[in-house]
Amino acid sequence: MAIILRTGKTPSGKEVRTVLKHVIGRIRRHWPKTQIVVRGDSHYGRHEAMEWCENDGIDYIFGFGGGNAVLDEMVRETSDALCVERALTGKEKLRRYKKLRYGAKSWGCQRTLVARLEASSKGLDIRYIVTSLKGGAKHLYETLYCARGEAENFIKLHKAQLASDRTSCRDPKANQFRLILHTAAYWLLLAARKAVPKRSLLFRAEFATLRLRLIKIAARVVEGAARIRVSLPSACPDAALFRQLAGRFAAADP
Repeated sequence: MAIILRTGKTPSGKEVRTVLKHVIGRIRRHWPKTQIVVRGDSHYGRHEAMEWCENDGIDYIFGFGGGNAVLDEMVRETSDALCVERALTGKEKLRRYKKLRYGAKSWGCQRTLVARLEASSKGLDIRYIVTSLKGGAKHLYETLYCARGEAENFIKLHKAQLASDRTSCRDPKANQFRLILHTAAYWLLLAARKAVPKRSLLFRAEFATLRLRLIKIAARVVEGAARIRVSLPSACPDAALFRQLAGRFAAADP
């Protein structure tokens, strides 16, 4: 996980490329032969980032910004037919996928794009992705690209439930350090959730629930020479789980 304090604007291609270089460089130190696929929203769909991935043998699948008249014209026939079909059938929503080859003037090459066209009672919605991967248009969009939603859930846990957006210090360095502390808390809670048994109701609990049920509880802590004893109230509903997690962490390596 990379946490960077930056200005609140759309990142440039050079900025995206720099982040990818650092993150993927760290990954390859440990797993040099692992095939890497970078997946991101339209902020990552920059020529500099795609070119760097292609030169370094890394696959990618990125969102691609809309409002492109050339792309809209390339899918116009399909989109018109889709709107007519939805109107005739009276269905709430219809989707189609179309694979394209497109090259902007600044690219100097052509790349594979997939258009997701959706006609509904609210009108026509078109989304694009750009990728170096092979496969059918629907598979690339629904199975591979849309799977990034799970990663976004982890980002929401970091931001919303650990309040990592509280960067109110005057000094940017202090705010960056706060992000580091929030990230440390993230990994601690993630490790705690992974240690929860699958049969437990807290196995897939959000961080706010874990904090409320396992951390923000009353207890008496007695520190001895060889051990730390934690005494929970007799009415604590998660005492058994707390005891089990404490045993697992105590048995783990430092």
